[in-house]
Amino acid sequence: MSGVIAKTIHTETPYRKSAESFIQELNTEYKLHSFWWQSHCDDMPTLWIEKHALIPLLLFLKRDIPQPFEMLYDLSAIDERLRVNRGDGTEKQPSSDFTLVYQLLSFTRNLFIRIKVALAENDLSAPTITKVWENANWYEREVWDLFGIDFPGHPHLQRIMMPLTWKGHPLRKDHHARATEVDPFSLSEEKERKEQEALLFRPEDWGMARANKDSEFMFLNLGPNHPSVHGVFRVALQLDGEQVVDAVPDIGYHHRGAEKMAERQAWHTYVPYTDRIDYLGGVMNNLPYVMALEQLAGIKVPERAQMIRVMMCEFFRISSHLVFFGTFAQDVGQMSPVFYMFIDREKLFGIVEAITGGRMHPAWFRIGGVAQDLPQGWDKMVREFLDYMPARLADYDGMVIKNKLLQRRTRGIGVYDTAEAFEWGVTGPGLRATGLDWDLRKKRPYCGYDQFEFEIPSYDGGDCFDRCRVRVDEIWQSLRIIRQCLENMPPGPYKSDHPLTTPPRKGRTMEDIETLIQHFVNNSWGPVIPAGEVCYPIEATKGLNSYQIISDGGTSSYRTRIRTPSFPHLQMIPLMTNGLLIADLIAIIASIDFVMADVDR
Repeated sequence: MSGVIAKTIHTETPYRKSAESFIQELNTEYKLHSFWWQSHCDDMPTLWIEKHALIPLLLFLKRDIPQPFEMLYDLSAIDERLRVNRGDGTEKQPSSDFTLVYQLLSFTRNLFIRIKVALAENDLSAPTITKVWENANWYEREVWDLFGIDFPGHPHLQRIMMPLTWKGHPLRKDHHARATEVDPFSLSEEKERKEQEALLFRPEDWGMARANKDSEFMFLNLGPNHPSVHGVFRVALQLDGEQVVDAVPDIGYHHRGAEKMAERQAWHTYVPYTDRIDYLGGVMNNLPYVMALEQLAGIKVPERAQMIRVMMCEFFRISSHLVFFGTFAQDVGQMSPVFYMFIDREKLFGIVEAITGGRMHPAWFRIGGVAQDLPQGWDKMVREFLDYMPARLADYDGMVIKNKLLQRRTRGIGVYDTAEAFEWGVTGPGLRATGLDWDLRKKRPYCGYDQFEFEIPSYDGGDCFDRCRVRVDEIWQSLRIIRQCLENMPPGPYKSDHPLTTPPRKGRTMEDIETLIQHFVNNSWGPVIPAGEVCYPIEATKGLNSYQIISDGGTSSYRTRIRTPSFPHLQMIPLMTNGLLIADLIAIIASIDFVMADVDR
């Protein structure tokens, strides 16, 4: 990688000028090490750099460049060993057996970038960047766990998703994807003994001291089965009386190998799996996945399909926030609100079921549009719900938000500011509660969000109470968006006629053999998506969610990386709880608004 090669992005995107400006600026101002630009079909500039030059470049981008990249958005890896399509000619990527992928986000530039490091199989290591960004800790542990890439200098490099006794690294291409590919499971007495030993809690393994000069500490496991941790999630607590000295989150109990499963499923048959990531987000999980594939394949989605998508996503934003609102109140001592709010959620699910046929997990979005057109009478149901909800929300405001006991339990608790949110990778309502009104639907509009009138709620307290208020205000804004969908739903097709849509619109399947063959092939094996790489982020219910997809020109994914908001959010728990009480920890966990499937994937 000798010299600097400037490349322009070869597809027109709304953010091309920002990307090209950054490319020109980096070529001009960064002189420490050489790097190489690689073009892609999306609007995320990608550069390659040698691993010894990684940290100087990251420090320059975070601290020295004008309009810096404040956030490490994601860190993942790719096993390149079986990949065929790595580009052609001058666009071909450097030779590598594995690739580390660092994604950065600049809020001031409104720009995502990728930085890639090529690794040889006999030298799978790269310097840790935990001293550059705090949230790199868990990301590097995940890459080591699932790919076996070492990060010398990491403070606690051990498995995070898989059990400590697991053999191998599951996201390598030579690791089995199905249980039927290995011998049947058996549990000998010796293996059972080793598994039990691995579960023993030793404070030293978690970086905790057993005592200080004044007293011995008490250690308490909160979870992994406890109603206050909102899923199969464990927090190892180091306590001095009821005061929290340290709180170490322990995740992975809900890991199901969602990224590994993407490699064995056809493009279309993987859509239902996305519903199970943020299982409260419904079709909003489908959206970044299908939009990434549409960008790879060059599929233009009709206006009607886009507005239907927006309407359904906002319904699920309301549904998710109602669950948060009710359980947040419950966790700090109020029993009634959750029952009222679940009644409203059931009314909402009645609309979702009438439109999609499903409720929590309809898996209804398709490559190129949606599964069916809106049914007759949909508008009446939606209008009734829009007329019904405002009075209910007003009641909840008096019942919960204005409740003095709840305010005392949550104001000034679990506080962090905008700079700390950047450092730990916090997005969505958690970031907007620090006073930054940054929302992808406004900053980088997709699905036609730029045509809607709505506000971005934000508060500047950065505490549990403001994280709640942001989500409550977002319900009101979602109602505004849905009403605009109701009143302005355009006519036209609900799915693109592009040959790679899946399944294709039936149209002429009974009239000509070519259409029938296309329908059969796309339903049986799925479309052949052109080779390339794309990452599409959206503003999901809990923060920024994206699918980084690599196609090798086949009927299934070569690599699918799912970046979820809940993963970095839980990593902040030690910072937010230090010096507080156990009761405060419960309020903090409730205010984060996560589900473990969104964390573990």
